[in-house]
Amino acid sequence: MEIKDFSNKIKSVISRYKFAFIVLLVGLVLLLLPERNQRSTPIEYETVPTEQTISIEALSEILQTVDGAGEVRVLLSVANGEETIYQTNQDNRSTADENSTKIETVIVSDSSRKESGLVTQKNPPTYMGAIVVCQGADNPSVKFAIAQAVAKITGLGMDEICVLKMK
Repeated sequence: MEIKDFSNKIKSVISRYKFAFIVLLVGLVLLLLPERNQRSTPIEYETVPTEQTISIEALSEILQTVDGAGEVRVLLSVANGEETIYQTNQDNRSTADENSTKIETVIVSDSSRKESGLVTQKNPPTYMGAIVVCQGADNPSVKFAIAQAVAKITGLGMDEICVLKMK
């Protein structure tokens, strides 16, 4: 008798929650399907070397291509310049009397035997603000586009960028 009661309870639960079970079942089937790659060719990205810093001339040239910008001049205020971090070796020595630490920069040489430090990281400069003067700054959409472009390339907030009309 218990098996009939149990099967009746299961049937009542299934009939009550049949739509939830259907959605759950469809979700599980979709999770188990293999992923299809819709691209036949690999995606290629244009990369900018990390050693490059923002050239004001290059930034001005790019901003001049904004529709309606006209002639553009840029001034960037730098909080601190580019920082180069070199690989170091640290040697800790302990004797009964004292502890000493010796830190040396790793030196590498190229094919012409020119020696230089092994660079592990280059941190870009930190900018404090930007002033952009352009002919099309009287148009709000041009002004916004210029400020947005400068914000993207420098990491500055929109409130730290001033776009002014050139006379």
